[in-house]
Amino acid sequence: MKKILIALGATLAFVAQASGSFPDKPVNVIVPFPAGGSTDTVARALALSMGEQLGKSFVVENRPGATGTIGAAAVKRASADGYTLLVASLGPFVVTPHLVKNIPYDATKDFDYITIPVQAPNVLVASAAQKARTVAEVIATLKANPGKVSFASSGNGSSDHLSAELFWQQTGTEAVHVPYKGGAPAITDLLGGQVDFSFQNVNAVLSHLRSGKLHAIAVTGTQRSPVLPDVPTLAEAGVKGAEVYSWQGMAAPKGLPVDVKAKLAKAAIAALQQPDIRKRFLEQGLEIVGNTPEDFTRFQVKENERWKQLIQTRKITAD
Repeated sequence: MKKILIALGATLAFVAQASGSFPDKPVNVIVPFPAGGSTDTVARALALSMGEQLGKSFVVENRPGATGTIGAAAVKRASADGYTLLVASLGPFVVTPHLVKNIPYDATKDFDYITIPVQAPNVLVASAAQKARTVAEVIATLKANPGKVSFASSGNGSSDHLSAELFWQQTGTEAVHVPYKGGAPAITDLLGGQVDFSFQNVNAVLSHLRSGKLHAIAVTGTQRSPVLPDVPTLAEAGVKGAEVYSWQGMAAPKGLPVDVKAKLAKAAIAALQQPDIRKRFLEQGLEIVGNTPEDFTRFQVKENERWKQLIQTRKITAD
């Protein structure tokens, strides 16, 4: 028994020493999407700042594929020591698990949640040729032309697709959903008038709204977007229960040492308070969140259940 206690004490001392000196080598930050998108931008800004704060490099690695599940699964399989992190959008965390069967992780059990760096509402936009300029006019157009009005999205189960599904559900309308492989081709066809409307991330269409190539009708947030102060929320326009935020989250494999989790969260939240990062994100239409691991964990449970119910009720599939 004495030998066991000595061995156990030595093990605990080693763990305490290892976590106390964290990090003593580079940290790998996996982004499960291609470089250049919103999630990648957020991850790289955080990685640079966190590395400077903690004295070791935080290296971003893009592992795209299978709607973010390849990268998420790689993080799930990694050691829970803080040296492998995941920065992803809400998709792999709370949407894809209800769309795709047999994904290689359980988002409710396989991750420790660290913080949500940013969120952004979606915005209902229309091509310049569209005459509808208000939510009431969009609803009237849908009801007058059943099965003829198209809504583009960046793919089945994307936040812009789910925003449209919520909008149709809450207004008793339907439209033709046109899923694309990413936001860029959806926006291109919207600009060209091949599709009529779309719910897009604010930061993805802000330049087109400012140039007048697209016009904004309403945002899906609980309050107006600071970069679109003249655009009402859906609730202000009379559509309740259709609030949607696209968000990015930072997580790690389940079992992260408590002090390592706290150190990572503190560094990530501090990064979001740096003036240059705040300014850059806010100018892009991203809203700073920087919540605690406990808050993120509770939020993930609520979001998971919300999107599960919508996907089941609307019979949304990944095909």
